[in-house]
Amino acid sequence: MKNYKKYDDSELLSLLAKDDKVAFTELYNRYWQQLFAIAFNRIKENATAEDIVHDVFAGLWANRSKVNIEILENYLAVAVKYTVLGKINKQLKERAVQKNFQGANVVDFSVEESLHYKKVLEIVRSEIERLPEKCRLIFKYSRDEGMPVKQIAAELNISPKTVENQLTKAIRQLRLATRSFLNSFLP
Repeated sequence: MKNYKKYDDSELLSLLAKDDKVAFTELYNRYWQQLFAIAFNRIKENATAEDIVHDVFAGLWANRSKVNIEILENYLAVAVKYTVLGKINKQLKERAVQKNFQGANVVDFSVEESLHYKKVLEIVRSEIERLPEKCRLIFKYSRDEGMPVKQIAAELNISPKTVENQLTKAIRQLRLATRSFLNSFLP
């Protein structure tokens, strides 16, 4: 059996490129503590630092036949630093999103407003039922089933332009039916 501890990094990298798992383990054992220290000094979290070291070594294994590394120690240290920066950027973005979410206005509808919107929905539903049969069918395919115009046209054996015209007609009728009701509610 080979004594991998005696091999230098370039020899181990050559073996690694040939899928030698023992060479990979030797490289891991040589550098994991040093890489962990680099990550921990920047992140200050054990679990995150361990994850970073794991990610760097996983990347090394995944790209073992592709990368051309001259000085492994430098390569790994730089990889850890970039991974740390990536984690920090991700955390900053998550905090910004959370801050924006916490500052977002939550819409609080009163009972009156809720009843008003319920009435609007009733008007829309009844207007949909009053549409001509083909127009109603096309509108329901589009709205309820999310079918695109071309698919509706193929399903009903009509032209896409006819589908578009029928959708325009349905939307126009719904707007007219709800306009006066909505205008009385809006400031």
